[in-house]
Amino acid sequence: MTSPSSTPLFNAPFEGDLQPDLELALQLADAADAASMSRFDAADLEVNLKADASHVTEADLATERAIRAVLQTERPSDGVFGEEYGVTGDSHRQWIIDPIDGTANYLKGIPMWTTLIALAIDGVPRVGVASQPAIGRRWWAATGLGAWTNTPSGEPRRLAVSSVDSIAASSVSFQSMGQWRDAGKLGALERLTSSVWRDRGYGDTWPYMLLAEGRLEFVAEFGVKEYDIAALVPIVTEAGGRFTSFDGHDSLSERSSLATNGVLHDDFLQLLHANG
Repeated sequence: MTSPSSTPLFNAPFEGDLQPDLELALQLADAADAASMSRFDAADLEVNLKADASHVTEADLATERAIRAVLQTERPSDGVFGEEYGVTGDSHRQWIIDPIDGTANYLKGIPMWTTLIALAIDGVPRVGVASQPAIGRRWWAATGLGAWTNTPSGEPRRLAVSSVDSIAASSVSFQSMGQWRDAGKLGALERLTSSVWRDRGYGDTWPYMLLAEGRLEFVAEFGVKEYDIAALVPIVTEAGGRFTSFDGHDSLSERSSLATNGVLHDDFLQLLHANG
């Protein structure tokens, strides 16, 4: 493992007003929720296989189209990178979209799926929204503006990671054993799960939000694409956490992620890479 940067790029301050972009991201989430919920748990939902053997539903496509339609009107000069329709535009400002993160859950009628919307500026995710309309939850953040979630009362609540400072007292989510096995990291997973207080595989977006809410101390996974994690970076970091690749780098493209409450990040990296 190479040494991570001492000043994480993902946590770096930003000069500029991101409030209009955050408000637009929330508007995009509203449009996405309307599209995705209109077909959720439909008996006649159209499902196909993509070239990589993953599933895509008509709702994945319709939801991304709904987001792109708003962006075409509101930010026509910005670039877009979506899971289903690829990259359009060439700008230092790029909206990164996963219309339905958790398609396998969606097509099974399981409500744990999420629309992820991020704005990256010069390659750094600065705005993020994660919306889970089937359970009525949403989380959002922008650099310098804090991380927030909705509440039953309708008032937003600011997020903060936990202050747990011991691996032995930590609660972690490792996504799935298959991921770690395929990445050749089962030894690291065994070290992790034997060192913490509690381990579970909550899956997809939700554990990162639990981390930002202070309910977990660690989340990691493999095989992720930029659109799987870009929206999560500002939510985790604005809540006070740390987000890197598995090797400790501030990167969206290394196909791995490791998020913690910040205070334990280096300790977790040392534990995971103890044997190389």
